[in-house]
Amino acid sequence: MVPVRDRSGTPYEVTLELQCDGRSFGAVGECCGYFLAALARRVADARLEGSPEARAWPDEADRFPEPPAPAAPGAPGEYRLVSREPELFTFRCRERADTAGTGELRCTLRTSCTWLSGPDHRGGEWRRSRRAVVEAWGTDGHGVRAVLTSAELADFLAALVVEARRVGADYRDVLASSPVSARHAPSGAIIDC
Repeated sequence: MVPVRDRSGTPYEVTLELQCDGRSFGAVGECCGYFLAALARRVADARLEGSPEARAWPDEADRFPEPPAPAAPGAPGEYRLVSREPELFTFRCRERADTAGTGELRCTLRTSCTWLSGPDHRGGEWRRSRRAVVEAWGTDGHGVRAVLTSAELADFLAALVVEARRVGADYRDVLASSPVSARHAPSGAIIDC
């Protein structure tokens, strides 16, 4: 985490510095802490019993918040492509000379189906499962990938929010009344924009 500071030097936001095996992948997600905290809350809320996601996905490991719906078409007859693997977030480098794919961190939702045969191979049913796929791409084109359950994604996001708090950016307003806020004490940082 790299703190983003206001004119008086007080941290109010963060940017992510990606590293893998001691090698820099680049700085991504300029001022992304608020977004990560909001997503942490949405993931925590989706995992709760009684949530709309709980009704759609009985297995707690499959419960993720639904990504925002794509914008409506602009002109009559215009269609927008909807991804089969919707994104929860995408952060990239923010330099003028950056090309696509230079320093990137993204998280998509992947749904898969497995056929479960019935007794004596008669009948059966499809078992749907959902996972978050987190990918990081370095400026040299190398990447890493992790496939996470909703609990693992919730822990990852909570760790990022705690790290942001450690460097001085606090998002307690976003996490208020969220299950995430109960596990971590606020840092007391002041946000001055």
